[in-house]
Amino acid sequence: MSNDATYDPTPSNEELEAHLQTRNMVLNLGPSHPATHGTVRLRLELDGETIVKMDPEIGYLHRGFQKSCENVTWMQALPYTDRLDYVASLTNNFGFLSAIEHLMGVEIPERAQYIRVVGAELHRIASHLTTAAALGLELGGFTAFLYGVEARELIIDRVTELTGARLTTNFGRIGGLNRDLPPGWAEKVLKSLVKIEELTAEVDGLLTRNRIFTDRTRGTGVITRDDALDFGFTGPCLRACGVSYDVRKATPYWVYDRLDWEVPVGMNGDNFDRYYLRILEIHQSIKMIRQALEQLPEGPVIIDDWRIVLPPKDDVYGTIEGLIAHFKVVMEGVPVPPGELYHSTESANGELGWYLRSDGSGRPYKVHVRAPGFQILSGMQRLCEGRMLADLVPTFDTINMIGGEVEQ
Repeated sequence: MSNDATYDPTPSNEELEAHLQTRNMVLNLGPSHPATHGTVRLRLELDGETIVKMDPEIGYLHRGFQKSCENVTWMQALPYTDRLDYVASLTNNFGFLSAIEHLMGVEIPERAQYIRVVGAELHRIASHLTTAAALGLELGGFTAFLYGVEARELIIDRVTELTGARLTTNFGRIGGLNRDLPPGWAEKVLKSLVKIEELTAEVDGLLTRNRIFTDRTRGTGVITRDDALDFGFTGPCLRACGVSYDVRKATPYWVYDRLDWEVPVGMNGDNFDRYYLRILEIHQSIKMIRQALEQLPEGPVIIDDWRIVLPPKDDVYGTIEGLIAHFKVVMEGVPVPPGELYHSTESANGELGWYLRSDGSGRPYKVHVRAPGFQILSGMQRLCEGRMLADLVPTFDTINMIGGEVEQ
């Protein structure tokens, strides 16, 4: 205490009105963080808990996908496509093969088209279940996560029986499929779909009308229809904004035009719509799989052209023609006619487009993939800036960024 008799402990008006000197906090979220779901770094500038600026930084998972494809044969590039969206690898396999087949003018057998639809829709369900389950987990709904993962495991079991692999399937060949359905596989799928519907209903019941969940998702991560189109959004993230665009309807391929199904559309462009749209799409995919298996015709699953497909082993081991054809396909690759094209299919996250260019040899001259995740990640700033830091977690969940397809 001062000995000065004039000392007044009451603060002056100047002291009361003075503000602390503050500055925004810079926070690095990732590249190794559970909420980022992959190796991506989000550089955040925070004013308190409000995100003032966001800068998504990729490059931590870059694999050189395009150049790797250009240094191998067309078929040897197929395993690389598995790693693009490793949660739904069949959609990548079949999309890449479909682009090559369009460039060659090859039409695959009808049975193979139906099986491709079944495989792609199974992996679409697996991807959507992963997204919904992870969203529930990171907002505190651990039970919903368990139900979602249980349903996804049923799909992975069926995919393993079909392809021989749980994750990176390498299934399908130019001109059709690697192999036909295992005995009794279709019946197993139909039984699994019943259980998957029950588990999806559990996830729906636990989350969709849960007060905490809806408070965290409704009105957060909002993007307008025009902004989504400007950024190049496709898939559930675009349809949640009210745009009814689905490649399977807009430019039908395989046998999608023979199936009875609808395109669910949202209207708010927020986290809740992106979540619930995937729940609705799961039911549409189940509907399509049942129809495809019911309509599945008999017949071959791959074309009979030894310039494109490997001959049967009996011919390879027993005839000189089969041995030569096998050697040329393996060593030289499938000779794709000179030309270029862009061809797209609907993956779990949106439009999966392929730009292919051939110089007539058995190796691609140019491969470029238009994966949906890159464009959606580029819109994260618009989704998050001006929002709370806590809103970042459900927003990043519902865009379902897959590092492999963003960093090709």
